[in-house]
Amino acid sequence: MSVPFPPMKRPLVAILRGVKPEESEAIVGVLIEAGMTAIEIPLNSPDPFRSIGMAAKLAPANVLIGAGTVLSAPDVDRLNEAGGKLMVAPNVDTEVLARAHQHGMVTLPGVFSPTEALLAAGSGASGLKFFPASVLGASGIAAIRAVLPAGVMIAAVGGVSDQNFAEYIKGGVTAFGLGSSLYKSGMSAADVAARAKATIEAYDRAIAKD
Repeated sequence: MSVPFPPMKRPLVAILRGVKPEESEAIVGVLIEAGMTAIEIPLNSPDPFRSIGMAAKLAPANVLIGAGTVLSAPDVDRLNEAGGKLMVAPNVDTEVLARAHQHGMVTLPGVFSPTEALLAAGSGASGLKFFPASVLGASGIAAIRAVLPAGVMIAAVGGVSDQNFAEYIKGGVTAFGLGSSLYKSGMSAADVAARAKATIEAYDRAIAKD
């Protein structure tokens, strides 16, 4: 049974690729304080499940914590054991999606084509992660969205930032995954806090204009 993407004041997913366990608590803390509502720690980061477990314990109930680059069902099981509730993948793997749904997770598989998007939607994905969004562009995502079931949550990841929210929102994108524009390996918590503040302000401005 699929889990709907929960309502969020700001559907922004902070992607902490490369974050280390010893710094994850401070960085996750400033992101939550800034108002981020979802945090993803990709599994190609150092000791990711440890970081996810720390983040899950720190986060309030209304903040989604999970993993990105999830490629196998056993990884979904480990994510569940760590307390993660968000499963993000770069691809559409129906076995991985089914396992995540068994654990009651919010799922965000990566899609690029109408075929992948329809497969993911038909497999009960909570939302569709168009990746890399910068290649498709806002117009490309809007064209594919036209053939998707009404109400499907559309997220853009890859090349999106506080500089181009408005463009994608006009194309029907309702959520954003933010990686290097928000966090790069080695950044201090103070730097991440400043970027998060600027990102949230930009998103609020873009929504107000829409």
